[in-house]
Amino acid sequence: MRRDPRGNPVTTASAAALDASERALWRMMSFYGTPIEDLDAAIAADPGWRLPRLMKAGFLLSLTEPALAGDAVALLAEVAAVPGAIDARERDHLGALQRLAGGDWLGASDAWSAILAAHPRDAIALQWAHLFDFYRGDSTQLRERSGAAIACWPEDDPLHPYALALHAFGLEESGQYAAAEAAGRQALAGNPRVPWAIHAVAHVMEMQGRHAEGARWLDVQRRQWGVRPGAGSDEDLNGFAGHLGWHEALFALETLDVAAALRSLDTYLDAPSMEITLQRVDAASLLWRIALLGGDVGDRWRDLLAGWRLDAASAGQSLFNDVHATLALIGADEMARADDWVALVLASAERNGGWNGAVSGAIGAPLLRGLLAFGAGRYAVAADLIAPLRERLAPFGGSHAQRDVVSQTLLAAAARGGLHQAGRALLDERRQAKPATPLSEHWARALAVAPHR
Repeated sequence: MRRDPRGNPVTTASAAALDASERALWRMMSFYGTPIEDLDAAIAADPGWRLPRLMKAGFLLSLTEPALAGDAVALLAEVAAVPGAIDARERDHLGALQRLAGGDWLGASDAWSAILAAHPRDAIALQWAHLFDFYRGDSTQLRERSGAAIACWPEDDPLHPYALALHAFGLEESGQYAAAEAAGRQALAGNPRVPWAIHAVAHVMEMQGRHAEGARWLDVQRRQWGVRPGAGSDEDLNGFAGHLGWHEALFALETLDVAAALRSLDTYLDAPSMEITLQRVDAASLLWRIALLGGDVGDRWRDLLAGWRLDAASAGQSLFNDVHATLALIGADEMARADDWVALVLASAERNGGWNGAVSGAIGAPLLRGLLAFGAGRYAVAADLIAPLRERLAPFGGSHAQRDVVSQTLLAAAARGGLHQAGRALLDERRQAKPATPLSEHWARALAVAPHR
């Protein structure tokens, strides 16, 4: 049986199909361009090979974009209809993706774990499992799954730096900051074109309060991630640019430099460049943080909402995405629409079930209602609803840095609602976690707390 460069069995005899699938895999792990054209080329070269269709379906589902889910399901149906016996690896990938398409994110992750147990260097399974560990806020699996893969991954494999970068992020989310930074820098020493490694090191610097250093880090690495759409070839365009621009803006906000944060947003997350919900989520998170500080965002809320599909078909698929859409509606002062959206989200999530349905019921309902209360100026109610969630917020998804928007909202609720004792406790926790910055001292002033010395 033919094997791919990492020793995994493949059922194609076409060198062209295998080469195209390998280019697609590199694109999925590097975020340079998208893998669709390469996967279509692999399908054309060997129409009977199931794996490229599986890869295409998995890529579409990994974007958590409801509008693309139908295309992914159709691809899975095509795979199931291909004549002839299906080999074990392809069968297992099909089963994992069918679970994913059905909303069983945890079941899909377990299925990828089984694939990796049999094929430790199955980069496809590792990439998708990593993303859905991230979407589920599972820091243990982010670290352990990638660590197990790295242990049996030769360093001379061209994809080794990309797998190591995933492990660096898992280490960071587990609080192992020194190891995370070392792994991220090692990945970049192996190949400077590994934006996930740049991302992991940026996260370490964010969590350790190294904001000036973080801003310099991203600027030095900008050539590898910051090319704007319309400039250069597809291999110059990086899908991480929006998110790393978001990190650049966070570093600016720690110094209360709202103007610099808005420049980063307008460069990497402006409305015309938005293509998928994950980009809109970053923009909404950033605009919300700026608004909490009293910054003037102009028409950016409405520009963001103009391209955001918020209807029954998109609601209730991802709580993380749904919460950020709620922030955008509140930020744009569309409170009636926000009320309707939250009701739709919760009803759709309950009907859809799966991982997101369970998390939306346990965490989403109080969080979303708390945000609505905040938007309506009922700050004590907002704090009462949101504060108990902080210790169990991880399944909401995203990183520690992304979930910090909830803590910052609580700080604002405490300051605006006169809840100074609760706000001071939050601020003390923040001060203990990392060095004081102008941002934390802003909240100290708002809460009438003595400056940190």
